[in-house]
Amino acid sequence: MDPYTPRTRPGGRKKNLGLSAKEYTKITGTIASVRRNRQLSDDVYEDGDVRVRSSRESRGKIHEPSFIAETSFVRAPLNSRVGASASIPKTKGKAREDVLDNLPVDIQEALILEDLLYVLMGIEGMYISHHPEYSLEDDDPLKGITFVVSSPLDSSLRDLTERILPLGTYYTAISSFVESRSHLDFGLVNHALCAAVRDMLKDYQTLLSQLEHAFNTSPQFSLQKLWFYVHPTVHTLSLIYQLILELATTDDDDDASSSSSSSESDPEQAARDEALGLGGAKLKAVLSDMKKSTSDAPIHVKGGEVLTVIYERMQTMSGDPTAVKVYGTLLAAAGVPYVEMLRVWITTGRLEDPYEELCVKESKFISKGILEVDYTDEYWERRYTLRDGSTLSSKRQHTGVPPPRTPGGRLPGGACIPPLLEGWKHKILLAGKYLNVIRECGIEVQADQKDLTKESLSMEDEKLYKFIEDAYTHANRTLLRLLLQDQQLIPRLRSLKRYFFLSSSSFLTHLLDLAQTELKKPAKGVSIVKLQSLLDLALTGEDAAFREDVRVSIASSGLYEWLLKVISVSGVIGGEEGEGVPDEEAKKDREREKEKDDKKPMLAIDALTLDYNVKFPLSLVISRKTILRYQLLFRFLLHLKHVEQSLASMWIEQKTTPWRRSVPNHPEFEQWRLRVALLRARMLAFVQQILAFTTFEVLEPNWRTLEAKLAKVTTVDQLLRDHVDFLDTCLKECMLTSAKLLRAYSRMIVTCSTFALYTSSFTKSANQALAAAESSDGDQAMNKRWEFLKKFESNFNHW
Repeated sequence: MDPYTPRTRPGGRKKNLGLSAKEYTKITGTIASVRRNRQLSDDVYEDGDVRVRSSRESRGKIHEPSFIAETSFVRAPLNSRVGASASIPKTKGKAREDVLDNLPVDIQEALILEDLLYVLMGIEGMYISHHPEYSLEDDDPLKGITFVVSSPLDSSLRDLTERILPLGTYYTAISSFVESRSHLDFGLVNHALCAAVRDMLKDYQTLLSQLEHAFNTSPQFSLQKLWFYVHPTVHTLSLIYQLILELATTDDDDDASSSSSSSESDPEQAARDEALGLGGAKLKAVLSDMKKSTSDAPIHVKGGEVLTVIYERMQTMSGDPTAVKVYGTLLAAAGVPYVEMLRVWITTGRLEDPYEELCVKESKFISKGILEVDYTDEYWERRYTLRDGSTLSSKRQHTGVPPPRTPGGRLPGGACIPPLLEGWKHKILLAGKYLNVIRECGIEVQADQKDLTKESLSMEDEKLYKFIEDAYTHANRTLLRLLLQDQQLIPRLRSLKRYFFLSSSSFLTHLLDLAQTELKKPAKGVSIVKLQSLLDLALTGEDAAFREDVRVSIASSGLYEWLLKVISVSGVIGGEEGEGVPDEEAKKDREREKEKDDKKPMLAIDALTLDYNVKFPLSLVISRKTILRYQLLFRFLLHLKHVEQSLASMWIEQKTTPWRRSVPNHPEFEQWRLRVALLRARMLAFVQQILAFTTFEVLEPNWRTLEAKLAKVTTVDQLLRDHVDFLDTCLKECMLTSAKLLRAYSRMIVTCSTFALYTSSFTKSANQALAAAESSDGDQAMNKRWEFLKKFESNFNHW
């Protein structure tokens, strides 16, 4: 039997209920006295009713009354105090205080006991009333109703009564919280919390019914016994009351901050809107609706934030066994819908979060249909993210993260991840992400752990975290098998190496020979359709896989100009700190590039690049960002190949008669001819050394390293990181990420390509020198030839 359950008497209600004559006389006298006092008060009420009724009858001769009081309703047992409190409250308080003051202590105790049973249910009593400063309209119902005792009460009774009165405040506040938080806007976690609190209130109401039964049947029931029975409940309800106060206070602060921020108006913004024609009433209404629906809307305390508040309170009060038990029960009950959403996400890849309570957020505007047109990796990085904005690499944060409640405080709503799940949040995100990718491919996802999914998991159960780990491992294996086996990722990467890294560059030599005329045109005037057909023709005789996915593209800017522009904005890409481009040098480089662009258009050979078409889900690995890195390396290798081919053509040109004919009477010309051939040989050796270093010392070893990593990879994110790291390492070791190296190196390569363009000019100068040597006038233009050659030597030697 519960300690607060009153004991029933063994005997029946015979022989004066088993009371002695003295006790029976005392009880009957008390009841008679109470009846007389009630009769006196009823007479006062009736006199008031007579006066009101006579005044109404005098007015009723002219107007028919619109409302007739129903006395039977007012006199109903549960509403016996409604009529009294509504009739003449002023007289009631003073008259009853006088009556209470003149009664003996035992009768005062009996009357106060009866009042307390009403107050404990939140109903105002006859001798215990609301606080004088309490207002039903103005005061927050979530803070509860404060009750006070009439002043003439005996001091010993007052002390015990004031200890019990907080229960009424707690009960009214908790009931208001349950009622308000049961709306749909507050989410499933709040609903589960309210259900758990409602169950606790049912136990409290059961206790009250037992106490009322004891009051009505047991003459030994006293105020001291009432305090004995409700004493443990006071502490329990105070713990729940403190919890709801914290939840309600956080909500109120958020509402106040949002209303104050939305009420502020910026005069400059208003003037700017008027200037742009946005001052109309309709447009203002539309814009205000958009603002209300986005940033200005307050975020209720819901989802993970509710669980965090409960868990933090439980940790703070860990020394109190009652607090640990109460908050542990509430945490387990409130976490049930959260854990269920979590389980569905990590086992099926479906995000069923209608009230935005889970730590995972979905951006619905990013869909698989967008990827088929432009296969960016946004689907992977931004379709599903953590609400707190954190990423596994912690290099950047996603947008759309709500501001914290207080500076440096916790995030609101679902963005607040429960502390118990803080270390598991990335595995939770990735497990569902992997399965979602599989579902997008049209493959049915089957749960690997059928037995565990049927079990009930709680936030504090170790089985939950083992379940998360197993689901993460299962999702990893499934998606890796899909990418590596079904989608043939490794052969795809080998084809990228073949086409972009020129591991078998015979097709490129063939393409450059076929498109020689087309590639000499300006980049803006070249025909991409023709270049594509020539590429298909060059690939026809080759045994190349996935060649139908290779496409020709024309870049909008030069390779080195674009790289310097990127580095000047973001610093060194993957390089060491302190090597960024200074602002003055960057400005000078931009001015030079602008002058060059204005003077001479870019040729098609300098803008030629390849593109590669892949479908989902391979587009997650071979994304636009990785394709861009492949294109940079391809353009770099293409430029080296083109310069090498041009210098080799120059060597063929210099095997003709003007360069081989002996001119003994013109030694200066022979020396000039030798210097030109020497510079060409030095340039050719330099380009070939750079090309050999890039292919044999950078690309090939790094590719072998990537293959070894892919053979041992266990997670999809590790696969993505290994692929991107491979490309970044290649860019860095090819000297394409350091501004200092890139500037010097690009000038030398550009000098070599420009020198190769002047092949015909050098041959023409050699013919003119031969003609001048045979004439009697002598060679007058020899100095100009030397000056022209020394410019190339100076740029090549001193970059």
